[in-house]
Amino acid sequence: MKQPDSISPALFPLYSAVQLEALRAAVIEPGPVGQSLAALRQRFEPWLAVPPEVPGQGEAGSDAHNRHQLNYQLIEAAGSLYLLSGEQRYADWIETALTRYANVYLSMDFHPQRNTNPPGRLFHQMLNETMWLLYASLGYGCVRHTFDAARRAHIEGWLLRPMVELFTVRYAHDFDHIHNHGLWAVAAVGLCGIAIGEPRFVDMAVDGLAGDRRTGGFLAQISQLFSPDGYYIEGPYYHRFAIRPLCLFAEALQLHRPELEIYQFKDRVIRTTIRALLATAYPDGRFPALNDASRSMSIRDEGVLIAVAIHAARYGCDATLLATAQQQGQVWVHPAALALADTAPEGAGHWPSTELREGPDGTRGAQGFLRSANAAGEISQVLMNYGQHGMGHGHFDTLGITWYSAGDEVLREYGFARWLNVESKFGGRYLPENKRYARQTVAHNCVVVDGACQNGFDVARADAVHGRRHFFVGEGDVQAMSARADEHHPGVHMQRSVLLLTLPELAHPLLVDLYRLVSDSQHQYDYALQYSGQITASTPPLVAETRQWQALGETDGYQHLFATARASLGDGLRLTWLQGRRFNTWAAAASEAELLCTLSGAGDPDSNLRRESGFLLRTRAATHLFASAFETHGLFDEESERCHGARPCLQAVRVLGHDETGSVLQILLTDQVLTLMLSNRPDVRPETEHELLIGDTRYAWSGYLACRRG
Repeated sequence: MKQPDSISPALFPLYSAVQLEALRAAVIEPGPVGQSLAALRQRFEPWLAVPPEVPGQGEAGSDAHNRHQLNYQLIEAAGSLYLLSGEQRYADWIETALTRYANVYLSMDFHPQRNTNPPGRLFHQMLNETMWLLYASLGYGCVRHTFDAARRAHIEGWLLRPMVELFTVRYAHDFDHIHNHGLWAVAAVGLCGIAIGEPRFVDMAVDGLAGDRRTGGFLAQISQLFSPDGYYIEGPYYHRFAIRPLCLFAEALQLHRPELEIYQFKDRVIRTTIRALLATAYPDGRFPALNDASRSMSIRDEGVLIAVAIHAARYGCDATLLATAQQQGQVWVHPAALALADTAPEGAGHWPSTELREGPDGTRGAQGFLRSANAAGEISQVLMNYGQHGMGHGHFDTLGITWYSAGDEVLREYGFARWLNVESKFGGRYLPENKRYARQTVAHNCVVVDGACQNGFDVARADAVHGRRHFFVGEGDVQAMSARADEHHPGVHMQRSVLLLTLPELAHPLLVDLYRLVSDSQHQYDYALQYSGQITASTPPLVAETRQWQALGETDGYQHLFATARASLGDGLRLTWLQGRRFNTWAAAASEAELLCTLSGAGDPDSNLRRESGFLLRTRAATHLFASAFETHGLFDEESERCHGARPCLQAVRVLGHDETGSVLQILLTDQVLTLMLSNRPDVRPETEHELLIGDTRYAWSGYLACRRG
């Protein structure tokens, strides 16, 4: 393999000379790094074999938009491939591409397809333009030494420096904005400064335009974007997007500004936030679609690949991190990934139950994650949101939950109403239905009060309040979390408590959900659930809507829901549906209530919404406790014509009583009765004593909760 000529390692944004030699040795040996390099070659080789094309302008999702995006990926890939192979054709391709961009960039007007974000010259929003500069700088920094002085002057003077000026002068307010867009901007400018040898650009990127490291710049971004537990306010979808520029620029700073000790900055915040991101993922690697989010994003995203490698190289590995890398199936082609060469030990642990506090000082609620594995190693996970509103991308579902069991998301999140980069769907941008339905409370697994969205769909009001932690128990056969939301509906106090019970008679952990509402006046309460599958049994039976389906309301998301069937409930509910290969049964205590089966898609002539199924358990009350349990059971294999365990062990749920002290309920299984006692006291501690007299029976326990058999 031909090697590049000897040059100063400072020219490479992400590689030292020692690291590069180690990587070159690794890629020729069997292993994850060599395999990932082969995949990189295979993916980009067809494009690198033809001359680069520089299109004009197009809206999001257009061929022009996609080609500009592909070009910056090709430039970065070609730079890495040049350093590893020494093949001049990679450097030549970058030279041609960047020269063609430099020839036209300043003659292009600003993009006519204005979005909510300022437009660039190549893209409809500056975010994409900063991404272009970041990747182009990485590639250029690998091959810059192969160009003559005139070529470097042309590319830098007519393309790279004007881009930096655009970001830091014309759009200075966005450059210093503490936000994922701002993080991309500072990383792009900083990496460009490293690539072209311009310390002033690196200074602006690190310190902010004011130079105070507080109002802007990389250090301000990573100081203020994450909670003390590393959680990012907009949710995992945007966290995995923000982690990419964060890790790339951090690695460059470690090499070129080692005096910053960036990986030790603010109590190792980079380590904390990487681990927080990984801790939010479902067992199959997908991220829960909290806030505006795709339902398909996973730990295989490029940013997460980079983050896992950085953690391994800079903070070390443990069995869980190695298992995550193994699940990703590839690694970042960079020296940092050499630390992932070890194979995860057999039986490596999954990410544990955890509570990730929100807010700069960790006092604005939290996101709670309970996880429990069955005897076969299958992991169940329930997530509850009791944190703060997710800024401009936030959804209105404080105390909403999602549940993952036996390989599927059973109680589902809708995510965003957006067909990403589908040009015919509003250019792939957020659709009007995102506000009308996807962000509304009824679109989540939550309780809707009087058919209205939490906080009246007022972002400013939602940003001013947050959920409040009640308690969290993340270990053992009885795991639980409880939280309150007292300011989200006027005059209504809400408390939700969620438990995961590992029981020997059940194949999977049992989910128990208690949603308590307290008010001085009567309200309509809708306990809303979203699911996927085919209903196989219902007690009482459902009555189908045989006439034309009607929308359930006119506002707050109800205008997009059809009622397809109903049932009047007098003595509880038990309903089973088949999802893929597993059955799920929901049992609920319900009297003087109504069950509505729903389908999204009403008032949607452009078919912008996905057709998804749901339930509304509706009642009228002042103070009320929704008590439910969920069991995953059985197996259905249509190919082999096998089905067993279609009937649940879960029989019924009964509320024995509840007040400001606690809630007591019974869960009836086939051959067992469980009595659950749970604290409602806001001041509860592990040693707090409780006593409830319900009829002639005294119920007493200490601590947050108790679970008794018989």
